Amino acid sequence: MIRRLIFLGFLTFAACGRQPSTGAPRPQAEFDLVLENGHVVDGTGAAWFLGDVAIVGDRIARVGAAGSLRRFPAKQRLDVRGLVIAPGFIDIQSGTNFLGDGRSVSKVTQGITTEILGEGGTPAPTNDKTAAGGQFATGGPQGTGAYPGPHGFRAWLDAMQAHGTSPNVGSFIGAATVRVYAKGQAIGKPDAAELDTMRAVVRRAMEDGAFGIGSALIYPPGNYATTDELTEMAKAMSPYGGIYITHMRSEADALLEAIDEAITIGTKGGVPVEIYHLKAAGTRNWVKGPAAIAKIDSARRAGVDVQADMYPYVAGGTGLSACTPPWASENGKLIDNLQNPEMRAKIKAEMNNPHTEWENLCLLAGPEGVLVLGLNKPENKQYAGKRLSEIAPMMNKSWDDAAMDLLISERQRIGTVYFLMSEDNVKLNLAQPWIKFGTDAGGVDPDSARGLTHPRAYGTFPKILGHYVRDEKVMPLEDAVRKATSAVATRLSIPDRGLLREGFFADIAVFDPNTINDHSTFESPHVLSEGVKYVFVNGTLIVRDGRHTGAKPGRVLHGPGAR
Repeated sequence: MIRRLIFLGFLTFAACGRQPSTGAPRPQAEFDLVLENGHVVDGTGAAWFLGDVAIVGDRIARVGAAGSLRRFPAKQRLDVRGLVIAPGFIDIQSGTNFLGDGRSVSKVTQGITTEILGEGGTPAPTNDKTAAGGQFATGGPQGTGAYPGPHGFRAWLDAMQAHGTSPNVGSFIGAATVRVYAKGQAIGKPDAAELDTMRAVVRRAMEDGAFGIGSALIYPPGNYATTDELTEMAKAMSPYGGIYITHMRSEADALLEAIDEAITIGTKGGVPVEIYHLKAAGTRNWVKGPAAIAKIDSARRAGVDVQADMYPYVAGGTGLSACTPPWASENGKLIDNLQNPEMRAKIKAEMNNPHTEWENLCLLAGPEGVLVLGLNKPENKQYAGKRLSEIAPMMNKSWDDAAMDLLISERQRIGTVYFLMSEDNVKLNLAQPWIKFGTDAGGVDPDSARGLTHPRAYGTFPKILGHYVRDEKVMPLEDAVRKATSAVATRLSIPDRGLLREGFFADIAVFDPNTINDHSTFESPHVLSEGVKYVFVNGTLIVRDGRHTGAKPGRVLHGPGAR
């Protein structure tokens, strides 16, 4: 009887996917690399310990106490005494174009080993409607016609894999892309046939490997979507284990109502909800920061699976076009409307209205809080890196006319930074147990970068670990690492990543907790962070002594519904 119970216990243990520990690796095992004598922060949130981590091929072969692996053969040993060995960080909100450089230099030098795309818009799938152009006002890259057919989303993922990337990459499907695919850029509710198309596009994308649906509801055409159609999209992905992740309809005057809408979509759609870059935007809304947290906590106590992520800055970044009302961009006609005197007058009136139904970012930040970055035309370069309050007198125009004329001249959305948040709320959000981290930025190569960008592209994770963990002590190191690693892997059902655990992929960041810091600023953004010494992706070294090695071992990751 006792032997039978022992046998049944062994079967139960094995059924959980793990074998009983032997206490040591097999003597004949040879490791490719052993990281020795580091402060191991394994991603679970548990206290650090002095330990060694061994790698064989693309996997972690062993995690043990410091010195415990010395007696076993290894091709290479690296003494990381005084450094932290952690799982590679997972950027839950990236905007990197992986069909470009592919190295994502500004990201991997932060310790990021996986980037997740898909806020609002994605380059796939495509059809004649997505390829119609005029979509620069959306919250993400749009289709070019390159990925048609029922499995265009998978074709895009496959193209990134074939192109080669340094970090791993995965993506949500953009809700705006789904809508445009079915309906084009027209305002209005989808009809029955269009809604059926939306459902079909979502199902196919989930089977192709999407992690869920990503919406951006302050940008046209994304904010043309109704709550009901987003709910129907959510229902379509629910059987595949997808997540509804959202840049909500408001982060300012209607912040709390927007959280309610997100929760409604998730609850009725039968899917978890993730809120992008949680914030209370605009001085008058800073008092809503604690209320937003309380609303999320209350929903969670009631059994609603709602969580959030954030970046550690008091300024957000999007297009200058976001200062114009969404209807002005219907059917991709924003520039035409700005050049039409009658329509321009109507747009201008709404831009100066403090009580709009849309997120009026220029008024929320004020012209002095609007920093214009992404200007391409030579005649406009003089305005790059200046506030709208500075640009307007240089152009001898009012701030609203200056903004509209820049859009007409540039004929692009114009990357812009909006100073909207409070430092106290940033700290409050960072401390929440359900928070995760995302850069909300693309990877940049400082050696070839042109123009300005938001410093979060270079400094998000080092700023958290240096300024907020080490200096401000907003949260313990172990909790920050958990939020940057296993919390995201668990949320997105990414197997075998996010922890330092035997058998997991060897995505590893090694950093100095005493020196890790960001150096990118709004005025001089193209400066790498410091303190991250080594980064491994799938067992391959991609960062050595803080510099990119040129390796591209990244893999495309697929969501839980992939076939």
